[in-house]
Amino acid sequence: VYNEITEEAIVKAINNPRELDINLVNAQQARRILDRLVGFELSPVLWRKVKPSLSAGRVQSVAVKLIVEREREIENFKSVNTFKVVAHFNVDEGSVVKADLTKNLPDLKSAEEFLNECSKSIFEVSKLEKKPAKKSPVAPFTTSTLQQEAGRKLGYSVGQTMSVAQKLYEQGHITYMRTDSTNLSNFAMDGIKDEVVKSYGPEYHKPRTYKTKDKGAQEAHEAIRPTSFDKHEISGDNQTERLYELIWKRTVSSQMSDAQLEKTVVTINVSESDKNLVARGEVLKFDGFLKLYLESTDDENVEEKTGMLPELSEGQTLDLDNMVARERFSHHPARFTEASLVKRMEEKGIGRPSTYAPTISTIQKRTYISKDERDGYEREYRLVNLEGGNVESVTKTEITGAERNKLFPTDIGILVNDFLVDNFGSIIDYNFTADVEKQFDEIAQGKMEWKVMLSEFYTPFHVTVEHTIETSSKVTGQRLLGEDPKTGKNIYVRMGRFGAMAQIGETPTSDDDEKPKYAGLRKGQSMGSITFEEVIELFKLPKVLGTLDEKDVKVAIGRFGPYVQNGSLFASIPKEEDPMQVNLERALELIAAKKKADAEKFIKAFDHESGEIQLLNGRWGPYIKQNKKNFKIPKDVEAEGISLEEALKYIKEAPAKGKRKVAAKAKPKAKAKAKPKAKAKAKPKAKK
Repeated sequence: VYNEITEEAIVKAINNPRELDINLVNAQQARRILDRLVGFELSPVLWRKVKPSLSAGRVQSVAVKLIVEREREIENFKSVNTFKVVAHFNVDEGSVVKADLTKNLPDLKSAEEFLNECSKSIFEVSKLEKKPAKKSPVAPFTTSTLQQEAGRKLGYSVGQTMSVAQKLYEQGHITYMRTDSTNLSNFAMDGIKDEVVKSYGPEYHKPRTYKTKDKGAQEAHEAIRPTSFDKHEISGDNQTERLYELIWKRTVSSQMSDAQLEKTVVTINVSESDKNLVARGEVLKFDGFLKLYLESTDDENVEEKTGMLPELSEGQTLDLDNMVARERFSHHPARFTEASLVKRMEEKGIGRPSTYAPTISTIQKRTYISKDERDGYEREYRLVNLEGGNVESVTKTEITGAERNKLFPTDIGILVNDFLVDNFGSIIDYNFTADVEKQFDEIAQGKMEWKVMLSEFYTPFHVTVEHTIETSSKVTGQRLLGEDPKTGKNIYVRMGRFGAMAQIGETPTSDDDEKPKYAGLRKGQSMGSITFEEVIELFKLPKVLGTLDEKDVKVAIGRFGPYVQNGSLFASIPKEEDPMQVNLERALELIAAKKKADAEKFIKAFDHESGEIQLLNGRWGPYIKQNKKNFKIPKDVEAEGISLEEALKYIKEAPAKGKRKVAAKAKPKAKAKAKPKAKAKAKPKAKK
């Protein structure tokens, strides 16, 4: 057993073999079987009741639930506005002291009243407190904390972090990167001590042991750390170099001294008010581990850092430069990033270190969630300003609400989540998911029989699956928005086979019924929030913009996105462009660009009795096309110089992929006709 690729670790492992731990085997087997039971039984239910090609899983469905619930918290959030007061005082030699009210004022009237009181006030330092403080380093990386910090500091996705960490592990630079342990070996701690003392001095070293707070942590490995601490950096691509540097700094700083601070709190009396202003500052007396590393944070509403204060004394009178009461709005709970989702999954005991990255990747591939950027919007806020003894109230505007790399649930993600919550609430319950992980741990410790655990889960679960198939109706999330002003027919939004769409008219129940009109929802629109007016806009496409070569030039939205059409020619509209804003001039530009691309694609063609043979330029280079089939051209051959005979030769020599597939499928068919199979059919029936 080893967790780092070094000579010492591997030799030690070879010299200390142990017998296989069958309890660990059983725990892994139970996990694998349970996840397949859930996935293989739930997914077909979704195909029938929601939409084809969907999937569900014990961990992935719970991760989607976290994101959907957070989105609903945000939708139901009611913002509260208050006024934050900040004052700036001039002190000797040009120094400025910034102070504020510790509690925000509730409304504009209160803000104006307080600033009017301050306009007549004398400001005096009534209390001066200095307290020593310290800041301690954080533990070395586990899988989840590495994913979080690489996301915050380096901007890496969870999958990207694990891919780069895998490379570092394979190259022998770091220990095993799937771990929930914060432990460091004696070898590692000795190596860190030597490096810290050599690089920074003995006063910077302080040995520490860390314990994992999570009770369910398996701690089969060490924390993620460098294999050699005298390697401050490695040579490689930019991503591996940056991630290695982050791991090195985090690990080494964990064994360094506390940072020593002196915190100062100044209370300022306002003569004409019963409220006090407070100024805060801190001085770094000894940097300790901060010389090397400081952990970042997920908090989006962190106030700006406090700095140093000039020399002040109790009873000192301060000269007010200006005071501002600015309207602030309480912020809804932050949407998850990949890093903060990992943190929440770990807190709730959902999954294990090895599952975070693939789970988040899976729910994005399944389009249950999307990682998006959303532009902010303009908002008015009020400001009360006191300067030169005058109080003035003004209204200003700001841009707020911008989102970067946040996780949003999609319409299909919300629909699937709601269906699973309604019908399989116990399976995607947070406590159930965490309890299952504990049971796996008990199996690993030999305290529980794995077959008993699976049986107790599966019997009631399968009954619920059968009941849901028989009793639940198909889910479309259909929402009535109103009546079409032109036809008087109902307008709906609902989930269709190819995604969320708008519909004018009723869904036909027979072939004789009139078919409704459909329009796909555009990017950024959702079934839950789209308005009647926005849906009406969708049905303005397809739209005829003009003519070219006696054929209509149309703009429309299809299954694969917006496009411009001229006869049989189709040209895609770039994703960043709004199809409703495309005019005839822009449409002609797109058509001309498509014609040019098609012309550059064509090299030459040959007439042949078996069908026309074309030589074309493709994404991966020139190729031959005949009867909708493509054939490779050798890399060292110039496509322009190929003759008909040479083209036929390349076609003939191409590997017959289709034949191999047919041959492979032929064997099971032959066996299926054998008589023993007929008897086998009776067995399941008798068993049932």
